[in-house]
Amino acid sequence: MFMLRLQKYLAQCGVASRRKAEELIAEGRVRVNGKRVTTPGTKIDPAKDRVQVGRKILKPEKPGVILLNKPRGVVTTKSDPGGRRTVADYLDRRHASYVPAGRLDYDSSGLVVLTNDGELAARLTHPRYGIKRVYELRVRGVVSEKTVNRIKKGVRLSDGLARADIEILRNDGKSTWLRATLTVGKNRIVRRLMEKLGHPVVKLKRISHGPFKLGRLRVGEIQKLKQREYLKFKNALLGE
Repeated sequence: MFMLRLQKYLAQCGVASRRKAEELIAEGRVRVNGKRVTTPGTKIDPAKDRVQVGRKILKPEKPGVILLNKPRGVVTTKSDPGGRRTVADYLDRRHASYVPAGRLDYDSSGLVVLTNDGELAARLTHPRYGIKRVYELRVRGVVSEKTVNRIKKGVRLSDGLARADIEILRNDGKSTWLRATLTVGKNRIVRRLMEKLGHPVVKLKRISHGPFKLGRLRVGEIQKLKQREYLKFKNALLGE
């Protein structure tokens, strides 16, 4: 038996945000098994209990994956106290249950994987699984092979040793374009790493996260994977 808070279930069904769902419950507009419920936090069994808002019987959305090409200047959360744009602004109400699998900092762009599958999200984000994240970036100055080797061996940052597999793509004498592959997702780790070595990041884009690729997805666009694609990627990640 899997118990879930009623307002969370309403959000997963795309009825409203969790906060708005609490208001609907308090207003007496939600019924569970035919009985009006007015207490937010009431727990239900989604597999057995029948939940209604008005006359509509709710069904949660199937688990899945949405890919977003996040623009710069967007927060990788579902809400922001400062009123900044968030990844939630790119989702419609039907996908209210989807959350980002990890973060991509405000000043960076590129691939964000959103899912309502907790097992998949954990596999993508937990350090013990060593899931690769690949970035393309431009930094100030000319990066030498000596610096590349130092990054591969590891650089000590405030929160521990950081290392990456770095490939030099090109330089123009003033800037260097790089491709970096990491297996950890610490806050702004690529930016902090390059800053420590005297090569501040000018532009950074994530192009893949585990088996998921940015591909030709345009900035600000989303792509909801078909169910068979989602299952294929999940099975590959879980080794099934």
